[in-house]
Amino acid sequence: MKKILFTFFILLSITHLFAQQANDTYTLFKPDRVFDGQQMHAGWWVLVKGKQIEAAGEPGTITAPPSAKIIELKGTTLLPGFIEGHSHMFLHPYNEVSWNDQVLTESRAERTARAVVHAKETLMAGFTTVRDLGTEGAAYDDVGLKTAINKGIIPGPRMLVATRAIVATGSYGPKSDVEGAAIIKGGEEADGVEGITHVVRSQIGHGADVIKVYADYGWGLNGATAPTFTEEELKAAVQVAKSSGRMVVVHSGTEEGMRRSIAAGVATIEHGDGGTPEVFKLMKEKGVALCPTISATEAISSYRGWKKGIDPDPAGVKKKHYIFTEAMKAGVTIVMGGDVGVFPHGDNAREMVLMAAYGMKPIDVLRSATAVNAEVFGLKNSGNIKAGYLADIVVVDGNPAEDIKLVKQVKMVMKDGVVVKE
Repeated sequence: MKKILFTFFILLSITHLFAQQANDTYTLFKPDRVFDGQQMHAGWWVLVKGKQIEAAGEPGTITAPPSAKIIELKGTTLLPGFIEGHSHMFLHPYNEVSWNDQVLTESRAERTARAVVHAKETLMAGFTTVRDLGTEGAAYDDVGLKTAINKGIIPGPRMLVATRAIVATGSYGPKSDVEGAAIIKGGEEADGVEGITHVVRSQIGHGADVIKVYADYGWGLNGATAPTFTEEELKAAVQVAKSSGRMVVVHSGTEEGMRRSIAAGVATIEHGDGGTPEVFKLMKEKGVALCPTISATEAISSYRGWKKGIDPDPAGVKKKHYIFTEAMKAGVTIVMGGDVGVFPHGDNAREMVLMAAYGMKPIDVLRSATAVNAEVFGLKNSGNIKAGYLADIVVVDGNPAEDIKLVKQVKMVMKDGVVVKE
C-alpha cells in the first residue's frame, strides 16, 4: 500500500510540474503592428504567458524572460482572434444541398461529421469564437460539439450555442402537404407566454448559452414574411432568459417584428431587413445591436443566378445596402456575423469584406469582429489584446485597416495560448 501511495504522489507531482510549466510558458510576438481591438499600433509587441496575454505595448515596456519563445512576424498585423456573430455549424451551402433536404435527408451522424469539419475550418480562418444560432433540426448536437472542442477532442473555436432555436407553431419548415406526416422541424415550436417560457427553460436545461427566437417568418398570406410571436411572448422569453444570465437574439426581417423585438428587450436582431430610420433610432435608444448577415443575402442571390458586378443588384441586395447604411447613420451597434453555413465555413471573413464594401470603415469592421462582438455577446476576456485577456490571436499579412481583404490572408492562429496554425 505504501508503495502504491508513493507512486501515486510521484505521478501527481509530475503532473503538477508539467501543468505549472505549461502555465509558465512565454511567447513573445514581434509583428509590424498590433490591432488591440480599438486602435492600430505600429511597432507593438505582445507577450503571452500560458493561456493569457501578459503584456502588449511598445517594446520598451515589455520584459520577456530568457526562456520566452520569440516569433518574428515581419510584414504582418497581430489582432485578437475574430469572433463570428452568426454561424450554423450544422449547415452547409444551400447550392450544395437545399436547407429542406439537409434537415430532412441528412442523418444526424452526417451532419455532426460535417460540423466537426466546419469547426476546424472556422478556427483555421482565424475565428477563435463563434455564436452558433441554431442546429436547424439537429436537436442539441451543438452542445456536444462545443463539449468536444472544450475537451480538446477536436479542434474548433469557442462556441456560444443556441441549440434548437424557437419558432411559432406552424410558421417554420420543413413543411409537408401530407396531412399528419411526421417530419423533423428546423426549430422548436412554442405558443403563448406559458409555452415559450417552458421552451426557453428547456433549452437552457439542455445547454443553451443564448436563446434564439424567430420573431417573423414567411408564413403570411401568399408566403409573405409576417410577425410570428406577440410582444408579450417575446417579453416572456427575454425575462426568463435574463433571469438565468442569458440573452435573447431574434431573427427578424419585418418592421413590425423588429419593433416587437426591440420593445421586448432583445440583445441583437439578426438580418434586420425590415429596418427603417425610425426602427434604427429605437434600436440605438434601447441598445439593441444589428447583425446584418450581408453575406447570406448575397450568397442566396448568387444561388438564384445573380452574377455580382455583371447583373443589376436584386431587390434583396438593394435592401441590404439600404438597411446597413441607415443603421450606421443611426449609430446602431453593428456586430459582425455572416450567417455562415448558408455559404462555406472557413470563408467567414467574407462578411468583413462586404461590410467595408457596403460603407463601413475597415478599422470599424475590425472593431466589430473583435471588441464590439465580445462586448455585445458578454465575453468578458475576449476580443482585445490586453493584459489578462485570453491569448486568442490571429496574425494576417499586411495592414487590414488599409485593405480589409487582408483578413483572409491568415498566417497564424493562436487559441488559449496554443498556436493551432502557423
